[in-house]
This record gives sequence, structure tokens and C-alpha cells, in this order.
Amino acid sequence: MPGMSPTPELTQRSLTARGFRGFVPFRELPDRNVPTGHGIYVVIRTDTSPPSFLPTSPAGHLKGRDPSVTADKLGDAWVDGATVVYIGKAAGQYGLNQRLADYRRHGTGLLAGHWGGRYIWQLADSGALLVAWRPMTEDDAGEAEQDLIDEFKELYGGALPFANLRNNARRAQETDTNID
Repeated sequence: MPGMSPTPELTQRSLTARGFRGFVPFRELPDRNVPTGHGIYVVIRTDTSPPSFLPTSPAGHLKGRDPSVTADKLGDAWVDGATVVYIGKAAGQYGLNQRLADYRRHGTGLLAGHWGGRYIWQLADSGALLVAWRPMTEDDAGEAEQDLIDEFKELYGGALPFANLRNNARRAQETDTNID
């Protein structure tokens, strides 16, 4: 409608405008030139219809822990209308290429150090999920991840993305050091 500002969204289009690249299924990651440096990444489900959940997760067990959860638990975590199902970061010793490779391997049932975001593998259509990334400096990755999570929560009534099981707290409270 004229005069009304559009509702902000986290979609493939808006994420592309913010510098996210890729938007490929996990299975295509080995054939892509994923940056080796730090950054943030998102997993999106382009189909906004209600999901179907697998009874057990095909993802790898980490330290003997089964990644499977009940359909009720998955349903409680689901955010209707959202296309972003997970927001993550690659910082510290791992760059985007390594972090996303671990995430992909975990989803195929192999042992990999990526336990976070495991709910996506219990989606019946997990093979159609797209992953995209945005490179940045190490110092920026944690803040950028939290900013995107905060934006998601604002858009969806305080809910976290489906596979983000906890809200990453900011390391330090933001303070205003300007003196007027």
C-alpha cells in the first residue's frame, strides 16, 4: 500500500542484499568456493508450508549422544512463516569452509564437531535446505551472528530460529561512552 513501509524480512532476497552468498544445498558445498576465513552463515528453507519431521535424525552421534528429538519438541521449536531455520558463525580456529563442512558431514551421519543446529537434519526436506554465508573479520562474526538472531527474534515475537537452541548472549554490555 502506498505510504506504508514494507515489513522487514529475513529472506533469500534480503540476505543477498546484505552480502550473503552461496544459497546452495549442503550436498553442493564441497564443489563450491566457500571462503576459508571467518563469517556468519544461515540455513534457509524456501518452502514456508508446515514441515514434516523424521522420527529419528540421520545426523551423527556426538560423544554418544543421539541427535534425535521428539516430533513434539521439533514442533514446539518451529517458527511458522520463517524461512531462516538456523543462524551460525565461524570464528576462532574454524573458518566458514571448515565449519560448514563439519555441519554437512554431521548431517550425513558422520562424526563431526557440529552439534548446534542439529534439528535441521530431522526435517523431512532437509536435502532442499539452502546454506549461505557472509565473510567478515573474526571480531565481527560473533556480533553479526547475535545481531541477526536479535533481528529474527524481533520479527517473530521473541522466538529463536528453529534450530538455534539457545540465544547467544553478548560478551559485554553495550555502553555509551560519549560525553555530551
